[in-house]
Amino acid sequence: MRHDSPDAGAGLRRHLPGGGTLPGHRLRFGAGAEGIERLEASLVGEGFATHRHDTYAIGVTLRGVQTFRYRGEQRHCLPGEWHVLHPDEPHDGVAGTDEGFGYRIIYLDPRLVREALDGGPLPFVADPVIGRREADPALAAWLRDIDEPLDDVERLTLTLRVVGMLVRHSSVRRGGQARLALEALTRVRDLIADDPAVRHPLDEFERVSGLDRWTVARQFRVAFGTSPTRFRTMRQLDVARRLLRDGVSLSEAAQLAGFADQAHMSRMFKRAYGLTPARWTAALR
Repeated sequence: MRHDSPDAGAGLRRHLPGGGTLPGHRLRFGAGAEGIERLEASLVGEGFATHRHDTYAIGVTLRGVQTFRYRGEQRHCLPGEWHVLHPDEPHDGVAGTDEGFGYRIIYLDPRLVREALDGGPLPFVADPVIGRREADPALAAWLRDIDEPLDDVERLTLTLRVVGMLVRHSSVRRGGQARLALEALTRVRDLIADDPAVRHPLDEFERVSGLDRWTVARQFRVAFGTSPTRFRTMRQLDVARRLLRDGVSLSEAAQLAGFADQAHMSRMFKRAYGLTPARWTAALR
């Protein structure tokens, strides 16, 4: 079973004060495909709280100055410049001036990156800001009309364009060149994704993969950009968000998503999205 990528773009709304509903906050979600999301955002005033995705985030600033703290440094992204964020790296996002800023962005599941590289290591771009002259003009075309649907061929083409940019600007390959047991690791990933409410013991990871637990722990992050534990938590939060959108209570959503209790879910929710579940639910109305 293949696992669809998390709702990374939609998650941005939950990092904004009032869930992105305050004046000056506009988010528009475009057409995507399995493992791909496209988003246009415009922000004035308060921005995104510190959060992290388990996808790659590749965006271009359209207007204003976008600033964000990433890997211990304050970064600035001007109109026409791109920013590239690796999965699981904490970051925020605020306007550098009173005029605010706008951008468009692509979220790409690391699994697609891995497939495009034929199982090679996930590229890591150490300097997250890429100048307009260094960017791929063809990639910008995929963000000009984000409402245009993506068929299977276009999904493949866009993935290869993004991966080409990642590889071209990568200065570090996380995990080196060691060969990964990708098929075995994918079985672990699918086991977690099939029912994230279930806490699988380590010996079950060993059974489905044929690998020892230490190899699973080391190679899972290299393969998919995050740890098995965090991958499960993010999938639990996917379940919780769907339930909350359907009007399920916080306590019941926590139980059905497999959290220890409502307080546990609330802690994990805020760490991932910058808002408590109650504030996020209120922002949906």
